[in-house]
Amino acid sequence: MSHFIGIDLGGTKIAAIAYDADSQKIVFKHTIPTDRQQGSDAVVAQMIELSQAIADGAGWPREQISGVGVGVPATVDYDIGTTILLPNIPGDWVDKPVGPTMQAVLGCPVALINDARAFTLAEATLGAGRDYPVVAGVTLGTGIGGGVAIDGKLFLGMEGSAGEFGHMSIDYNDLPDGSGTPGGLERYSSGPAIAAAAIKALIQGADTSIGALVDYDLNKITPHVVAQAADEGDEVAQGILEHAGRCLGAGLSVVLGVLNPHALVIGGGMAALGERILGPMREGLKIYNRTTSVDKLAIVPAELEDAGSVGAALWAQQHVRGLGAD
Repeated sequence: MSHFIGIDLGGTKIAAIAYDADSQKIVFKHTIPTDRQQGSDAVVAQMIELSQAIADGAGWPREQISGVGVGVPATVDYDIGTTILLPNIPGDWVDKPVGPTMQAVLGCPVALINDARAFTLAEATLGAGRDYPVVAGVTLGTGIGGGVAIDGKLFLGMEGSAGEFGHMSIDYNDLPDGSGTPGGLERYSSGPAIAAAAIKALIQGADTSIGALVDYDLNKITPHVVAQAADEGDEVAQGILEHAGRCLGAGLSVVLGVLNPHALVIGGGMAALGERILGPMREGLKIYNRTTSVDKLAIVPAELEDAGSVGAALWAQQHVRGLGAD
């Protein structure tokens, strides 16, 4: 059988698809809000119910579901299917047996995967990276995630954390990021980092239009507001995005030095900023990396609308067929 369900768990929504592996087509999909305030048990129950609803929507009897893949914004124990650390959704997620709990109810194999790794697997297999042997996926948003795929197969490393690009230090003398890493890349190039830089500029009295765009409600400042100001010629906003992009290039230059990938696939909510941040990123790659030809490197936007849930479904397929990752 080739019927797989892919789930992408997020802080505000849970997206799921029914994926037919033979045709490589999405048969049905549905998204629901994450019941984040009710704790981890409630969220797991939501994913079970959503899996059943997806099967019904696709017209698949339960016994024809080959497997379920669950992408989570967490570090994962891939062997036993538990979440180790999931910081962005309230509840007790430490050593949470998400996989075994769902499997006991659904009656089919359930495989967990980090959400950024799921994105990378999907894009490397079916999306923008499908024609490249070595792909580094990068997700830009509230945090910075990533993954590594070699010949269409994920490389996870010793503990499954290969691709945690956002927590590489680019300044070991600076304050820690959310993981505790001093000067972690997320402190400079994530969505919250860009918003924080804009708020700081306003508080310090910089000559910028960013505040006026949100009626001086600092809580409404986002990277997209900063981008709007930059497009209107605001030099402060342009400088904020240039700094974030160049720092991103400094961090990813390490990825180039270690992996020498054929392609960087860029996704996540901040990828919509396009050349406003990718242009400075390329400059940073050239400044801080002298061993890889950046001009030969393919830096491409993600192609798949449902990359997270597609990657989760592909992971379930590989899990069932015993392919897995290195």
